[in-house]
This record gives sequence, C-alpha cells and structure tokens, in this order.
Amino acid sequence: MIETYSCSKQEDLDNHANQLNPNNDEYWNSRGEDKPDYEDDDYYDDEN
Repeated sequence: MIETYSCSKQEDLDNHANQLNPNNDEYWNSRGEDKPDYEDDDYYDDEN
C-alpha cells in the first residue's frame, strides 16, 4: 500500500528536511544565522 500525505503533512516533512540540510537557507534561518558565503572568503585560494 502506498502511503499518501495531505499537503500540510508533506510540507511539514519538506520543512523538516530543509532544516537539517546545511545547503538549504532554512537550515541557517532555523538557527538564527546567515548562510556562510564562501565565495567572499579565502576558502578556495589555498587550493590553487
């Protein structure tokens, strides 16, 4: 049997997943922080 979710249940699941994914802005928003911007740092300069 395939389990189906109402819209709100699926939205809840998506939101939860987004809050656990550091590549998603909701991860940082849920922690009260801004997503780090590695392009402005010297993060990649050490590799060249």
